[in-house]
Amino acid sequence: MSGTSYPSAPDLTQDDYIVLGLATCFVKEDGEVHQVEVIEPIPSAALEALVKGIPTSYKFACGTTLGSIISGSNFQIPREFPETAQLSDEFEQRVFSAARTYKRRESAKSLIPEGTCYQDFQYSIDRKRVLNAARVVTKDDNVKQHPNTHKIL
Repeated sequence: MSGTSYPSAPDLTQDDYIVLGLATCFVKEDGEVHQVEVIEPIPSAALEALVKGIPTSYKFACGTTLGSIISGSNFQIPREFPETAQLSDEFEQRVFSAARTYKRRESAKSLIPEGTCYQDFQYSIDRKRVLNAARVVTKDDNVKQHPNTHKIL
């Protein structure tokens, strides 16, 4: 592959390293929660934490290059991922952002060498990642302050 850069990320080339993970997430629709599998880029700092054994919704992750997943304006999903999986929101922006983290932390590339997959994560969906959760703020969320907080004493 050549070192061609991308119009929306001129600092990156097709040869730049990236990790894609398969995460189990949830979507809330009509009061019901549905499980979905999402393909998303994993930045270097997150990957370093994940391989140390923190619980995660990632089933596995694969090391690859930008050129192998981005062809023009199309995305090519590595064959290791199920066809039913969907790409994360803002996938292109997140891929480029995550790729930059591996340029700064070259040592993280050795955790999942290019062309390999890592499956020994501490997989857990005890804490469900709900993708479209709406946070409803109520008066009960307000922090009660001491009556003298805003008084000049």
